[in-house]
Amino acid sequence: MHCCTCGIHNTRRKRHQDASLADISPRDKSWDVHRAQAQDVQAIYGEAREFERLAERIGKCSGVLRFSETHDPETGEVRLKLKEAQFCRVRHCPVCQSRRSLMWQARFYQALPGLIEAHRGARWLFLTLTVRNCPVDDLRATLKAMNDSWRRMVKRPEFKPVKGWIRTTEVTRGKDGSAHPHFHALLMVPPSWFTRHYVKQARWVEVWQSCARLNYAPSVDVRAVHPRKGEDGTQAIQQAAAETLKYAVKPADMTTDPEWFMELTRQVHKLRFVATGGVLKGVLKEGQESDEELALTDRDGEQDDGGRVGFNWRPADRKYRRYRQADAEPSALIHDPRQIDIEDF
Repeated sequence: MHCCTCGIHNTRRKRHQDASLADISPRDKSWDVHRAQAQDVQAIYGEAREFERLAERIGKCSGVLRFSETHDPETGEVRLKLKEAQFCRVRHCPVCQSRRSLMWQARFYQALPGLIEAHRGARWLFLTLTVRNCPVDDLRATLKAMNDSWRRMVKRPEFKPVKGWIRTTEVTRGKDGSAHPHFHALLMVPPSWFTRHYVKQARWVEVWQSCARLNYAPSVDVRAVHPRKGEDGTQAIQQAAAETLKYAVKPADMTTDPEWFMELTRQVHKLRFVATGGVLKGVLKEGQESDEELALTDRDGEQDDGGRVGFNWRPADRKYRRYRQADAEPSALIHDPRQIDIEDF
């Protein structure tokens, strides 16, 4: 009887030791999703000699995650907070793209109360500017032309009242294999915008068409940021910022057509996909991203007893599973000690 009981306990212990991150903390299931996508991108890059270095970098990305652990006293739910991980910072790594978006959102959210206090009554607009799809091998020239068009637009009288802006570039894949580049912009405007300075949607189309020197009327979407029922204005602005700062390329578009994706990688080499101006200039601290900043540990302000719960990526399972060796290991044994620059691709 004794041996049988020990066997049961050992089986349970082994099962717990190999438990997945998603089972222990369902709210962290996105880690599996993004890391599996990164594994697929790594495989695509690994097929081309010119991208072998990127494949190697992605292969080492977020291999081990170390969390602090708390328990909700009312529900008993385990809550994990990421404390340590190593990121590859390759532009099109789905893990890093997701963490970069969250990092920028956190920086904006941190600055928002001060912006609201300093610019009382300011309103916000969400603006999307497009051009027609282009062949993916013309993407670089198209993006450069769009950037020039934006610089012309911010000098136009219609744009002059804008106090500050954040602009990001997104590229999606057309069904015919073309590329669809477009801008998302979050604009801070004065309280007088909807009385003295209002620009109608049709006028935005005319202004963008003129600045982009197009021989057709482009698709332009502009909408005021309004709080939903039961929300305050801050929540609405945060949601608009999250939409503005989302992925630059959908992970699904990265893996649908490997040749398209590799050509996109070549086309956007060293191009900036994020820009800020006016009173929002530098609010995102673009280009500054350490492992700690991508892990969002630099401003969580939580008490930490130093205990860690480790998980590592299992490529065959496409899941993070419990990795007890990482619970007590110092960071030097988990992180590559070499300094890694932000990847230009």
